[in-house]
Amino acid sequence: MSEPHPQVLPSYLDPAHPGPWGIYLEQVDRVTPYLGSLARWVETLKRPKRILIVDVPVELDDGSVAHFEGYRVQHNTSRGPGKGGVRYHQDVTLSEVMALSAWMSVKSAAVNLPFGGAKGGIRIDPRKHSQSELERITRRYTSEIHDIIGPNKDIPAPDVNTNGQVMAWMMDTYSMNAGSTTTGVVTGKPIALGGSLGRVEATGRGVYVAACEAARESGIDIKGARIAIQGFGNVGGTAARLFHEAGAQVIAVYDHTGIIHNARGLNVLALFDHVRESGGVAGAPDSETLTPQEFWSLETEILIPAALEGQITHDNADLIRTRILVEGANGPTTPEADDIISSKGTVIVPDVVANAGGVTVSYFEWVQDFSSFFWTEQEINHRLEAMMRAAYAAVSGVARQHGVSLRTASFIVACTRILEARQVRGLYP
Repeated sequence: MSEPHPQVLPSYLDPAHPGPWGIYLEQVDRVTPYLGSLARWVETLKRPKRILIVDVPVELDDGSVAHFEGYRVQHNTSRGPGKGGVRYHQDVTLSEVMALSAWMSVKSAAVNLPFGGAKGGIRIDPRKHSQSELERITRRYTSEIHDIIGPNKDIPAPDVNTNGQVMAWMMDTYSMNAGSTTTGVVTGKPIALGGSLGRVEATGRGVYVAACEAARESGIDIKGARIAIQGFGNVGGTAARLFHEAGAQVIAVYDHTGIIHNARGLNVLALFDHVRESGGVAGAPDSETLTPQEFWSLETEILIPAALEGQITHDNADLIRTRILVEGANGPTTPEADDIISSKGTVIVPDVVANAGGVTVSYFEWVQDFSSFFWTEQEINHRLEAMMRAAYAAVSGVARQHGVSLRTASFIVACTRILEARQVRGLYP
């Protein structure tokens, strides 16, 4: 990573170790020369609009009281209300949530949705807590951030280790405090509470569509293409199924339990059954076990990191032998690794475009909740695929125009839209 940014780094972050926020700042620096007269507003992108850190005290099942650290960061709301998930993970940090909120700003603008960027998190290992404890933790967290969220302020959604049930608790808690049912305060809800059809699979479907567009431009036939995927949750699992249905060979899958490989292609449908029974991909039938080094070294047409951020660094970037890398996760590739991989001629489809399917269908859900008129799953998938293709085409066109990577092009498109909104709105007061 290049030198940290002490002149803009907030006092509450360590200049020597800025974390994911430092990666985001470097990405902004790379795009600044392409912003023209809008560059005078670029410092707007380097400072979150609002950061809320809350204490989440909860009585546990054994009668003891535990305290958890919670965050909600609103990076930018120039183009509309904040939008972004809430993750439950023991390693969540403020720097991480700040970066994720900023990437949501870029993602929303890159796909041209009327949202800004936000993100939330609680430092907790949900595997160590009962369902009733998680409900109490969720409700207390929601109460603590109540004043800054809302259908026209900031709309949370599921993220790592959260799901439709967590969103239902958040919606109910907000509604009880507001005195009326407010379905539009969160997205990713169960269908019974105003959720949208197609939302659970949306991110993985978007990854698949983005990968297909990149493959088409690179002259790669999806049928028979070798695919390796890190992560087998909603994103990686859905993408794996869609590639399998299209005739591709998913040859390796890497999750928290292990790495499996079959050079002839894994039986993806059987793998879903195995994961449901065992909790992970390790030990799946008709597969061999790989080390992480062997996984990253696999020769593939498409590689999809769909787990957590910071998975591809200068330590393993040299190993990668794929024609197209499609970022299903947020921030899986560091800037240094990005340069190493790109220098090999690999096309990198960045997270802010590749995994924008989730926020796109969240937008559809938000619209449906406001109108109380709901679309069919076929309509939603059709609209999602059309928007993803349009976003990819716009970014690809800018990349060719300026002779830059898809990531830089994504930031050019998104940051231009954000800063145009900032400029025409002006500063108040």
